[in-house]
Amino acid sequence: MSGNFIRTAPWLNSQRVRGYLFIAAAANIALIVWLLATARAGVDRNGFLIGTDFISFWTSGRMLLAGQNVYDMAAHIAAQQQYFKAADGFTAFFYPPTFLPFVAPLGALGYFPALAVWIALTGGLYLAAVRGWIGQVGAGAPLWLLALAFPPVAITITHGQTSFLLAALLGGGALLVRDRPVAAGICFGLATIKPQFGLLIPIVLLLTGQWRAIVSAGATALALAAVSTLAFGADIWADWFAISDRASTAMATGAVGYGKMMSAFAGVKLLGGNTAAAYAVQAAVSLAVVATLIAVAFRRKYDPGIGALMLAGAQLATPFVLDYDMVILAFPLLWLAAQPDRDWQRIAILFAFAAPIFARPLALATSVPIMPIAMAVLFAVIARAILAERGSADAAPT
Repeated sequence: MSGNFIRTAPWLNSQRVRGYLFIAAAANIALIVWLLATARAGVDRNGFLIGTDFISFWTSGRMLLAGQNVYDMAAHIAAQQQYFKAADGFTAFFYPPTFLPFVAPLGALGYFPALAVWIALTGGLYLAAVRGWIGQVGAGAPLWLLALAFPPVAITITHGQTSFLLAALLGGGALLVRDRPVAAGICFGLATIKPQFGLLIPIVLLLTGQWRAIVSAGATALALAAVSTLAFGADIWADWFAISDRASTAMATGAVGYGKMMSAFAGVKLLGGNTAAAYAVQAAVSLAVVATLIAVAFRRKYDPGIGALMLAGAQLATPFVLDYDMVILAFPLLWLAAQPDRDWQRIAILFAFAAPIFARPLALATSVPIMPIAMAVLFAVIARAILAERGSADAAPT
């Protein structure tokens, strides 16, 4: 087999890519239709409530409207199980108080209407952000096909998760930084609902001198915190901090399931490493991501390429990331697909695009973590593309 089969992937031409996208879209649609068609009274064949994780958000909304403390674990479990008692326990709620204004309105609706509204609204925001990136970088396939074919989209829908909302905020913010920094900062400030994915944002904004975006992001985050405090009381912060240790313990002990997590930390644990080794590897990966960003962005003007690298690195830099969070990779994938073709680029795109559908079942069945590798390859190829593009620009005659 020629080395070019993988290095340049000449077989992965535009016609085949479009065909693969149609196949993936059909498979994702069939999965969702089958899940709904085989469910009984809203419960799927495996005994899970349709929307699985959404029960936590909806329960939180009902508790908030009833004046209850969402961070009272016993009360939260009781409230969840009053509606649906899962065979594997309950879905924990560790989100910060800044997320509470987003979930409170959900409690005014029944579970399934709330789930439908949640997916429609957050999914619509996500599609708007993806459309913005397509308009910026161009794409060889229509939005509807790209969205339906991308495996993390189906995963997010079936889990009723927050990933569409978070990806819309991060992707939209990354796209707006150069031309609308205040709007970008607002997006980033709202994205503090899941703070572990925003670790790289202040670094990149500082490196590229985006002071207006920095101020806007800080002001928005403070305003969102103030709204949460006024709406739900100052004690809500102490209650959240009190259960934060449980979240760290749940991650370290595998309560979430290392096979469900896509980080370097989880990969080491899957391979039999101890917690100290897992944290050490995760720290090394995070530092490598930061160092690469510094090398690429220091004293450079912000552009969508830096934004794409930042979003690709966001997944690598945190120990707690799951397969549905991979919807964020749509933006760096779109940027990379629009760049001049280079060695390893096509296969890196294919690997990162397809890996989320196999990552969890493969890790659960064999303890082999493929998603951290796919994310690292994508990040490295994007960094190389940015540096190569700049090298060509610097070498060009003036």
